[in-house]
Amino acid sequence: MLRGVLGKAFRLAGYTIQYGCIAHCAFEYVGGVVMCSGPSMEPTIQNSDIVFAENLSRHFYAIQRGDIVIAKSPSDPKSNICKRVIGLEGDKILTTSSSDIFKSHNYVPTGHVWLEGDNLENSTDSRYYGPIPYGLIRGRIFFKIWPFSDFGFLRDSPNGHRFSDD
Repeated sequence: MLRGVLGKAFRLAGYTIQYGCIAHCAFEYVGGVVMCSGPSMEPTIQNSDIVFAENLSRHFYAIQRGDIVIAKSPSDPKSNICKRVIGLEGDKILTTSSSDIFKSHNYVPTGHVWLEGDNLENSTDSRYYGPIPYGLIRGRIFFKIWPFSDFGFLRDSPNGHRFSDD
């Protein structure tokens, strides 16, 4: 009897470990559900919207200008940020001060991306901390799950004029 109980307990532990490994791989390499907080991506993503982020694009270096990504915050590695890719390595980015008086150009170095929120007046982004390393990108957001009234693929940036192909 003890042998039967121990056998079942070990089988259960084995299945739990196997399913745990499968779940880890799925969330690490395929994608997962994320809740975005803060006003920086309004109106595209509102505070507390739930979205789906896929992780395959970052592994295959397929992130493109205009994509919305989840990345580790360069100023606080314990938190994630949700921003739009404005520039890729080698791009020249035009940045302006809050008063629009001072304009300057920044170049995105190799292995980095330039991220900005859609709500330019209320976003801490690459204009503040500079280009971020590609390795900080955790996934690409492309689908909104909640609220159901906005269910579906994400809309284009209201700041589409910020993308340059030069």
